Amino acid sequence: MKNIKTLKQLCMNLKVLYVEDDMLVQKSMFNYLKKFFLKVETANDGEAGLELYKLGSFDIVITDISMPKMNGLQMIEKMRAINPEQIVLITSAYTNPEYMIESIKMSVDGYIVKPFDYEQLNGEIYKITQKIIKFAQNEEYKKNLQRMVNQKTSELSSMIHFQKYNYEKTLLSMVEMIEDRDTYTAGHSQRVAHYSKIIAKDMGHNEEECKKVYQAGILHDIGKIATPDIILLNPHKLNDLEYKLIQEHVNVSYRLLVNIPMFKDLAEIVYAHHEHYDGSGYPRGLKGDEIPTLSHIMIVADAFDAMTTNRIYKGRKSVRIALEEIRTLESSSFAPDVVKSALNVLKNIEIDDNINQLPKTEVEQERFAYFYRDVLCDLYNENYLDLLLVQNSLELKFKYLYIVALKDFTLYNQNHGWKQGDKVLKRIAKVLHDNYSKEHIFRVYGDDFVLLSEDTLDETVLHKRLKVLMDKELPFELKSYLVKDINIDRIEYLINKKI
Repeated sequence: MKNIKTLKQLCMNLKVLYVEDDMLVQKSMFNYLKKFFLKVETANDGEAGLELYKLGSFDIVITDISMPKMNGLQMIEKMRAINPEQIVLITSAYTNPEYMIESIKMSVDGYIVKPFDYEQLNGEIYKITQKIIKFAQNEEYKKNLQRMVNQKTSELSSMIHFQKYNYEKTLLSMVEMIEDRDTYTAGHSQRVAHYSKIIAKDMGHNEEECKKVYQAGILHDIGKIATPDIILLNPHKLNDLEYKLIQEHVNVSYRLLVNIPMFKDLAEIVYAHHEHYDGSGYPRGLKGDEIPTLSHIMIVADAFDAMTTNRIYKGRKSVRIALEEIRTLESSSFAPDVVKSALNVLKNIEIDDNINQLPKTEVEQERFAYFYRDVLCDLYNENYLDLLLVQNSLELKFKYLYIVALKDFTLYNQNHGWKQGDKVLKRIAKVLHDNYSKEHIFRVYGDDFVLLSEDTLDETVLHKRLKVLMDKELPFELKSYLVKDINIDRIEYLINKKI
């Protein structure tokens, strides 16, 4: 199946050390792991596992806790002394809270309770292999960043020989490098440039300064060319490391522009566009008059566009509410004189309601599938459903919501085994996908399915199609809702019977 193939592709170049003193469990797990990983080595206790670890290089360590000679936690502690970044997955037949607390203190990357639920194991392996890949990409970017900066600097340096009438084309061609990766960012840059220019004009800046802040607005996010795709395109909330990498785009933008004579003045404006009036911004913590005047303008323009644009993780604010928020942040984030002009010139701005980061083409849909695909059934997951519900609350594209809720599915798995349970889930997913290809279909919280539709569905037909799939001892319930009546932005409110 596609999900197993995906997991194998992720694991095919990785090496695993598996430490387990129960030989039957060890043999069974070894046979399962070797289907996925390039190399799997085993040890019977913590001491043997540590010695193997010292001799080799392993991407993942999977270990039991309770073992002779040296337990799993003691072994992990010694391994982490050798490699603090070592990825570790704990397995245990016990749910002792002391073990859990110690595991948390050691920042283990996953915890599986025996006997193994292989679906859960697959999920944990998927998560930790993603973490390994992300870490490797980050390291690769850090290693090659200077080379990339030098390369882009060289490319930009050659542009100083262009004739003056090609200046605007040069700006737009650089912006296109970002457009190709993040469709939102290019439109954002154009809007920030426009807002910056009209604020500058209202403040009395001359034509040359208005033009300069406009050009800086176009280029202010050019440094995102050095941001890894896995972070730039990630629709989820970023962790601390990912946020630091996003912040690095300011420094990269500056280094790309400062050594090119025609862009040197713009580089100084761009360098400070994430600073705050009170010194709480980044990357240098500048405050007040330490921040260039035109940067103060761009800071407000950038914030206003972020507030008034639909993003993956939040809906947009109205112009009125956005300006009220900017007013409240006067003298903290924003310079008072800039706020005064912004309130004056931005109050009549008309925002395009269609600006958002949702996928529009098949290519964009597949790119989003990386973050939102359910591994088992190849449907969307509840994270994407929650995102669409937030977006739908703004424009009400989807009018109907249907829930297929399996009853007593845990008992069914206990009686028939998880493999049979997986087969049932996959059959349901296939029937829904084959018969309702125009709808958005989701698997949520393990054993429920949701359909979002622009048009009403024949519930009798849907019920019959599902009923023929179900074993007699696996009842299900079909529920339907008018989206405008339930007014929710998270599916858990329905699944948990809050409505």
